[in-house]
Amino acid sequence: MIDYEKIISPVIAAMPPSGIRKFFDIVAEMKDAISLGVGEPDFTTPWAIREAGIYSLEKGQTHYTANAGLMELREAICEYNERKYGITYDPKKEVIVTVGGSEAIDLMVRTLVSAGDEVLIPEPCFVCYKPCTLMAGGVPVPIETKEEDEFRLLPEQLKAKITDKTKLLILPYPNNPTGGVMSKKDLEAIAEVLRGTNIMVLSDEIYGELRYGEEKHTPFSAIEGMKERTVVVNGFSKTFAMTGWRLGYALGPERIIKLMTKVHQYGIMSAPTTAQHAAIEALRSCDDDVEEMRQEYNYRRRYIVDGFRAMGLSCFEPLGAFYVFPCIKSTGMTSEEFCQKLLEEEKVAVVPGNAFGESGEGFIRCSYAYSIDNIQEALKRIERFVEKHTR
Repeated sequence: MIDYEKIISPVIAAMPPSGIRKFFDIVAEMKDAISLGVGEPDFTTPWAIREAGIYSLEKGQTHYTANAGLMELREAICEYNERKYGITYDPKKEVIVTVGGSEAIDLMVRTLVSAGDEVLIPEPCFVCYKPCTLMAGGVPVPIETKEEDEFRLLPEQLKAKITDKTKLLILPYPNNPTGGVMSKKDLEAIAEVLRGTNIMVLSDEIYGELRYGEEKHTPFSAIEGMKERTVVVNGFSKTFAMTGWRLGYALGPERIIKLMTKVHQYGIMSAPTTAQHAAIEALRSCDDDVEEMRQEYNYRRRYIVDGFRAMGLSCFEPLGAFYVFPCIKSTGMTSEEFCQKLLEEEKVAVVPGNAFGESGEGFIRCSYAYSIDNIQEALKRIERFVEKHTR
């Protein structure tokens, strides 16, 4: 008999499963349940993108691509970023196509982080940053962002956490789960702290096109002097409703991208070929589709924020992504208790805030990437639940 406990990595064994998926798996088998838990667009991938994927299959384009991705796609990615943000990248040396944005995050962390290196992570945040750091042997250092600061990373918070072991800062904006954003002015203040250091930045901008309000998204690499220390992670899942196509990319300094490609080469080989052909079409012809989806998300955003406030829950107004992060402290329940009881009593699935870091305790994450009918019914059930349980 093999004693698995003696051979399994203690780091992996100790790692908790994703708090996002827990309630989703339960609700999938629950009749008449409504989920606001998963961050997946309810829109079908636009037809032009699907057609490009179908056409690539009909043409027999079913082989491996270059490790870094199709050159035509890398060119399209660079053209898109120059057109949208005015930032120039070399498609031959400064871009890699990955299996979703998540792989790009993992590649960046593994390329930079060695045993004992510290990675600064503003929380609440997407669930993968801490595990990726741990798997690379690094030390995750959380930085608590607060509702009263609009969940922004403040320069004084960053400065207080930097040590001689700090290797990497993760900037997750627009933010999952809070919907918080960083303005250009906010980013310039962060850049000022980093100048003169040897700290790299992983700027996760997967929700960059889903920005609301007057100010558009500013990539961190667009801030003066920051391009050389920044790897921008982005992808197609959220912007183009292409979650199942599993395609992302990273833009960054040639030396870093070359090493990320080496890791990708051994672990993955290349991203899905059909998805790459489809993504070229997405970047070049689907701006109108993206804007249509963004406008619908914006309508849902305002509706769901108003709904939570009307039932007496404090709800920060998100200006990015497609999540709200209402505070449930007035109920006297923990985030886990709230979500568990809500699912049992009202058959509504949301995600406990502490799934995104300890500072998320007392909050829940609700996605509005669902139909307005689902959102309306979910709000009715949540309001009934809150009225029953508020002390």
